[in-house]
Amino acid sequence: MFALALAVMVNFLDRGIFALLVRPIKADLHLSDVQVSLIMGFAFTFFYAILGLPVARLVDRGNRKRIMAIGIAIWSAMTALCGFAGNFWQLFLARVGAGVGETTSGPSAYSMLSDYFPPEKLPRAIAGMNIGFVAGSGLSLVLGAVVIGVVGNRPEIVIPVLGAFRSWQVVLMLVGTPGLIVAAIMLSVREPPRHRGHVAGENQPVTEVFTLMLRHWRVFIPMFAGLALRSVQMFGLQMWGPAFYQRTYGWSATQIGFVSGASLMVAMPFGLFLGSWLSEYYWKRGRHDANIRVVVISTALSVPLGIFAPLLPSPWLFAGVSMITAVFLGMAAPVENAALQSVTPNRMRGQMTFLFLFTMNVVGMGLGPLFVALLSQYVFSEAEIRYSIMLTNAVLGLPAIYIFWFGMRPYGEAMKRGGLDTEPV
Repeated sequence: MFALALAVMVNFLDRGIFALLVRPIKADLHLSDVQVSLIMGFAFTFFYAILGLPVARLVDRGNRKRIMAIGIAIWSAMTALCGFAGNFWQLFLARVGAGVGETTSGPSAYSMLSDYFPPEKLPRAIAGMNIGFVAGSGLSLVLGAVVIGVVGNRPEIVIPVLGAFRSWQVVLMLVGTPGLIVAAIMLSVREPPRHRGHVAGENQPVTEVFTLMLRHWRVFIPMFAGLALRSVQMFGLQMWGPAFYQRTYGWSATQIGFVSGASLMVAMPFGLFLGSWLSEYYWKRGRHDANIRVVVISTALSVPLGIFAPLLPSPWLFAGVSMITAVFLGMAAPVENAALQSVTPNRMRGQMTFLFLFTMNVVGMGLGPLFVALLSQYVFSEAEIRYSIMLTNAVLGLPAIYIFWFGMRPYGEAMKRGGLDTEPV
């Protein structure tokens, strides 16, 4: 569990730190909002979109900890290589390489957890692993604030042998280093035996995975469609949040990093364990739809706050409301993943997890930053980015509430039958 949490932490350390560095990167490389959004989102998910499914199939029949360790080492090295970029295409290609980690971490980690824990305990286990997400996202902002505060006023930093670099380049080099240590740690964890219908070496054809999804579309489509809408909304705010603070309230990167990072590290753990506790509460009372029920509650509470918050006149009010929103968002993270793992046959779990994470990362992270950037650059203006974020939350978040609710009953009926392991495919 500790190693999995570390792996998630170094993954999101890279994502969060990049958002904090938008202003200096834009200035040094002369980029537009749309170009920055492509580097933050599309480039990072490009490799995942192409090779993610073959890697997920390998996860379903191979040694998951070794696959994950290799992915961590590659994405860490490529993150450090981002620090050597001197133009748009160099940075874009380095971010493409960094995205390789996403092809291994998600399917491997969730598949391993689902064999470590029974279905009723899985939300709590995923919540524990997601502490790594909180630590990575929060620390990226706090540590980024510290580093920017130390070196931000220095136009160049000279590294012996390598030469002179801008401060944002040095930050990216430093962020990539810890992942190499985590990759070594990952090799020491125990590979759990596979359970629930898995046959050693068995790997279902991808056509059978889609057949299962179509046969039980009322179970799977709402999970995937709702996640797609909410992920675009979530990643749009996450990646443009620091720029929003700077353009709307005039805060410095150091202020943003400390306040946002500290708030995230306080709010999200509470939300993660609140969501897992609530799921267990419903489960013990015979609610087989417990996981999706908590997702509906989480989305219904967080979306209205996400629409309202960007219009607030004070950065401290926005930070306070965002902290409450983070609690509600955190509720959905463990139970949503647990819902998919619990209902999916073991022999398909890696591939199904890939498709789920493909939706979150390629659709959400690929389109979220771009969606906000297009509104900012062509509809409202960069200075009025608050309206871009508000509209994104309204247009995408509100339908997600209904879609998740629509899938709650079919999911509960499937779990009442013991999941889909017992059915022929």
